[in-house]
Amino acid sequence: MHIELSKDKRYYSIGEVAKAFNVNASLIRFWDSEFDILKPKKNAKGNRMFTPEDITNLQLIYHLVKERGFTLEGAKTHLKEGQKKTLDKFEIIRKLESIKTQLNDIKNEL
Repeated sequence: MHIELSKDKRYYSIGEVAKAFNVNASLIRFWDSEFDILKPKKNAKGNRMFTPEDITNLQLIYHLVKERGFTLEGAKTHLKEGQKKTLDKFEIIRKLESIKTQLNDIKNEL
């Protein structure tokens, strides 16, 4: 699961975020209520608008809960105890996944 962030875009709607993660918007809303690191802005209609920083944090939450099987409480504790270390590892994993995809693309062209 890799989400490309547009350099021109400052905010993403909950629909865009849910589609990018291939989950229901209700799960994104639930995570927003459960995790303090998510701080989406709300527009005049009250709709959540997620920043690129929120998207990065959602990727981290998704990674812990969906890919590594953490409980919500476990993920919260993990984030509080070692957020910087966890984020660094997460970014390394994502970069390696990107390199793997590129290498597979090259291999398939041979």
